[in-house]
Amino acid sequence: MAHLVETMAYAGSTPWHGLGNNLPRKESIEVWQREAGMDWQILESPVHFKSDMVGHLSTIHSFPEQKVLYRSDTKAPLSVVSQRYHTVQPREVLEFYRDLTDVSGYELETAGVLKGGRKFWALARTGQGAELKGNDQVNGYLLLATSCDGTLATTATPTTVRVVCNNTLTIALDGSSRAIKVPHNTRFDPKTVKRQLGIAVSGWDEFMYRMKALAERKVQWHEALGYFMTVMCESSPTGALPEQLPNERALRKVQELYEGRGRGSQLDSARGTAWGLLNAVTEYVDHERRARSNEYRLDSAWFGQGAQIKQRALDAALQLAA
Repeated sequence: MAHLVETMAYAGSTPWHGLGNNLPRKESIEVWQREAGMDWQILESPVHFKSDMVGHLSTIHSFPEQKVLYRSDTKAPLSVVSQRYHTVQPREVLEFYRDLTDVSGYELETAGVLKGGRKFWALARTGQGAELKGNDQVNGYLLLATSCDGTLATTATPTTVRVVCNNTLTIALDGSSRAIKVPHNTRFDPKTVKRQLGIAVSGWDEFMYRMKALAERKVQWHEALGYFMTVMCESSPTGALPEQLPNERALRKVQELYEGRGRGSQLDSARGTAWGLLNAVTEYVDHERRARSNEYRLDSAWFGQGAQIKQRALDAALQLAA
């Protein structure tokens, strides 16, 4: 089976997806670039095609509206994009964190390349943290990711990690993510994004206030069932029995995680609470959901359908506590 992760590095404990080369904490950006496999460039070439004519030599034509992006090291093609497409280089993703790690107390924890170079990211701990009752620690992170195939805008996302289970959750309130997105028809300006993130990161206290409210909100069994059906099956809890639902395995798994099998599910903050409901879903998406490999699960949990499920879980939990 082909791996989705091309290369990756991490500092500290092994990340939840179990991938990558281990680095000492507070390593230089240059070392991160090498060990994370991000020491190459995205190059451009005009698009040409060959037309075959019976009885004649083939003719080479150009297609000026588009260009081919390819890797400088392997020459492997990455995508065909329009001439208006602005690339963000792998080194730029890491350079984004240089002043944050030198001056602002951030620490890089993971960085890497997905899908042969079509997508790459870096994740840093911000130094923010909060503790819910029962020593349930939640830390703040900043994820910067981009693509060169049009599947992902350059996106800076404030993220949380629950320490006891390494569950990840995007900071989002009132149905809107705090992520800053720069489409590829616009040039990526790190200074502008950091100014915008100043507003987003300031939402940490409000976000954790809401999470503490989830930890205080006790739920009944019928509320838990309704929550999981809404989140996992996008179904109403009335009428259908679990045996009749299309996503029965997922529903049963998150119920088991919530009812005691999940990491941290027995903590005071999670046992029988809306916070426990939310973390049952995030643990399922990050660790238990069926996937071709851990690499595919990571991609989904951060950028794909898994991220959408976690957002749905957060919205539903906040509604319960409203």
